[in-house]
Amino acid sequence: MVGGISVSRMLIGTNWFLGWSHCTAAKDAYIKENIADRKKIADILEVFFRSGVDTIMGQITVAPLADAIKEAEDRTGVKCVIVSTPGLPSDAATLVNGFDTKEVARILDEQVKLGCTICMPHQNTTDVMVDRCARKIRQMDTVCKMTRERGMVPGLSTHMPETIVYADESGLDVETYIAMYNSMGFLMQIEVDWVSRIIHEARKPVMVIKPLAAGQLRPFQGLTFVWNTIRPQDMVTIGTMSPKEAAEVIEISASILESRNMRIDLQVTRSKGAVKKKS
Repeated sequence: MVGGISVSRMLIGTNWFLGWSHCTAAKDAYIKENIADRKKIADILEVFFRSGVDTIMGQITVAPLADAIKEAEDRTGVKCVIVSTPGLPSDAATLVNGFDTKEVARILDEQVKLGCTICMPHQNTTDVMVDRCARKIRQMDTVCKMTRERGMVPGLSTHMPETIVYADESGLDVETYIAMYNSMGFLMQIEVDWVSRIIHEARKPVMVIKPLAAGQLRPFQGLTFVWNTIRPQDMVTIGTMSPKEAAEVIEISASILESRNMRIDLQVTRSKGAVKKKS
């Protein structure tokens, strides 16, 4: 539960739909040329929706994501819970004068129109407003208030562990956080054990992202770590590039949470021949 909203514990990530691989420009281009298509994304979402994973996170305004969500909803009859991560314009003056409320209103109204339920300004907005000296997130109270006024649940997306600590300390009106978390420490600014402690001490549920370090960790290893080191109220966000990948991460996650063997076909190479059981 996030601010009174029921969400799935696994959240559908969107970087692998839209071309943000955190790997190479060539891989970004491959995703944009081969995956970023309404029908292909809807095919993947359909697998998640039919398995009870009904919550998606990302920049919903990027085409063709909103249309793909609608198509998958129509196919399955499942109403998707949308966690939106919009960027809000800021500059050096924003720290003192606050955000342009007219532009913030326009952006938030757009999120409402697209059916967003939980709105969490992207880290490119949140993290530049973090004031380590004062231990607070500058000017974000106004954004949270405007989010509430539009019937959305406010939260914060961050790559900085300080954000969670300072928001909790200052009593900022948010219901959840997005945080980097993986066993490799990929894109994490301090050690993994420190981030784990911050997540466990957070006053609100945390949505962890990059559990597979943008594809650098294999699903079994990466998911085993995150599912076993977060709290029951926390969530794991993961993106895939095909319906079969979606089915795999769902089954792997279920097997971890249920402490059983995975019911998936393992990949086969010639080197496995010596260890494969004879029928």
